[in-house]
Amino acid sequence: MNIPSANHGVILFGHGSRDPLWHKPIEAVAAQTAALSPDTPVACAYLELSTPDLATAVAGLVERQVRAVRIVPLFLGVGRHAREDLPVLVAQLRQTYPEVTFTLNKAVGEDSRLVQLLAQIAVENL
Repeated sequence: MNIPSANHGVILFGHGSRDPLWHKPIEAVAAQTAALSPDTPVACAYLELSTPDLATAVAGLVERQVRAVRIVPLFLGVGRHAREDLPVLVAQLRQTYPEVTFTLNKAVGEDSRLVQLLAQIAVENL
């Protein structure tokens, strides 16, 4: 991922859970993302059951002068949340922040690299 400057930010978007352990993998991805692109602000956001929500995460990035936000849905499947709920939330954000460019990635489960990695993990040590 080539994000050239600090006026770009990344939000890793997950479903959310009341279980605090559920957040650990998302936070680990956030830490690795920040390590790969140290000048890029990275935030986590959740659809429900967890905080912050997407609007709060975006507000935090905008306060840091971010003007381009890439939203990465950390969903393996493309269900209703990824297909319907998230695009509605992003449309609302575009109205709230017309000065910000929002890019909504496909769900990570649609990326062939992740599919290949998961298959390799599944057959590892057979």
